[in-house]
Order: sequence, then C-alpha cells, then structure tokens
Amino acid sequence: MYVRTDLALEEKELWQQSADEQTELSGVRAREYTRHGVKTTIVRILDAEGERQLHKPAGTYLTLELTALARHEKDAFERSVGALTEELRRLVKGCGSVLVAGLGNDAVTPDAVGPQTLRNLIVTRHLKKAGGAGLDGFRCVSAVQPGVLGTTGLESVELVRGAAEHAAPDLILVVDALAARDPERVCTTVQLADTGIVPGSGVGNSRAAFSRETLGVPVIAVGVPTVVDARTFLSEHDGLCNFNNCISGMVVTPRDIDARVREISRVIGYSIDLALHPGLAIEDVPCFLA
Repeated sequence: MYVRTDLALEEKELWQQSADEQTELSGVRAREYTRHGVKTTIVRILDAEGERQLHKPAGTYLTLELTALARHEKDAFERSVGALTEELRRLVKGCGSVLVAGLGNDAVTPDAVGPQTLRNLIVTRHLKKAGGAGLDGFRCVSAVQPGVLGTTGLESVELVRGAAEHAAPDLILVVDALAARDPERVCTTVQLADTGIVPGSGVGNSRAAFSRETLGVPVIAVGVPTVVDARTFLSEHDGLCNFNNCISGMVVTPRDIDARVREISRVIGYSIDLALHPGLAIEDVPCFLA
C-alpha cells in the first residue's frame, strides 16, 4: 500500500499497524499527555534503527492534535494557543534572538501556512536596534518570507541563510506546510521538530533542507498538514488502488482550505508571539501586529 506522510506520529502508527503486538519499535521512544485539553504526542527517534523504521532523521517530534478547532468548540482557539505556546517556550528557552521563516507560496492556499503565519507575528529587531523604549520584555525577533524558487530563482534556504547572516539569530523557526495520511489531521495538527525541515514536502516539491548543518544555528520546524496525497487517500480504500497511476502528483485538500489555513496560521502566529514575548497575554497580541 502506498502511504505518504510527513508526520512522525503517523509513521509510528503505520509501523504499529504492520508489526506484531509483541514487537518493540527499536530506536524509538514515544509518550502522550494532555494540556489545555490538547492531546500531545512526543516521538523521539534515537538512532539509525529508529530512522530506518520511521523514515525520519533522529530527533524529537512533538505532535499537537488541535481537533477542537475543527469542531468549533468554545475557547478552542485559546486552548490551542495555550498548548502550543507551552511547547514552543521550552524549545526557545535560552535563545535571545529568533528569526522566523515563513516558507511556501502565498498564491497557493494549501502552501500558504508559512506566509500567513508571518502576518500574525510580532517583529521587534528593528525597534530594538533603534533603542526603542519599553522593549525590555521582548525578544529580538525578525522574519523572512523567502517565496518559492519559481518566482525568485533562489532556493529558500539561500535567502534565509542570507537573512540569518545579517540578523545573527540564536535560533531559526521555520513554518511550512506538510502532508498527512489521515484527512482528519489536515489543519488540525501541528508538528514541532528539532531536526529542521525540507520545504515543499507537503505539496510534493521538496527543496534544499533547513537544518543546523545548512544554516549554522539550531532550527525548529513548525509544520502543519494541509493536504493528503491522492494516492495515499485512495490506497486506504479497497478497490480504488487501480487509479494510482492516473493520479500521481495530485493532492486532496478540503474545500474550505482557505478558512482553515487562516485559522491555523493565526494559532501558530499567536503561539510564537506568546512564546517569544512571555510578558504578553493572548488579548495583547492584536495591538502589536503591524
């Protein structure tokens, strides 16, 4: 069966479905917990065997399942932001300056999570450089939207590397679209990874990797599945696999993907703001957005 997913959690689930119940997943450790009503799963890939089993680089992958957003539950936005903020705060602890890169194509809605997240980001580097008063509780935050190779002629990692050389951040946060196996995880799941990311993987156009090796500083990837590979979607349904050769390269996305991307991008943007500027409350964020 053909399965494509960028989520470490789904790779783990696939392995468990195919393995005997008594078989241990070597080189991988996982645990679950709930905060603010949000289920979070940590998958740690420890070694080469774990990499082989889950098809991911060694590192830590946190997956937050924000299903309350899809159900439009009361306070779902606030609870989602609260849970994601707590996880991000741990990841950015000790970093004085951060560069946020919003990857993707703003003209293609399923690939616009990165650019739309930047619209909800509080940037402060220019103000702190100018010696602005009242910014003691704010981190030095800058942002870059590198666009896509087809419109710039430059790899996204090249543009982000150039921005990093000028901004000299302690950490780079990279936001991008991913692909999921389960349609219910589209725009309701956020994966945080300390391994970096390969931009464009969510829409089947993988480019040069963002990682500590390519950028010289730690890279935290924030990924959101916005599509399901069409072959993966059909292979989950008996009798439809014969269409696989006809749909190579196609993806499936919800008809209301524009609204979903706006919502999840706002969740991510607000969470980054609150994680980087801990003196702020969620109701303060709109006042500081450009």
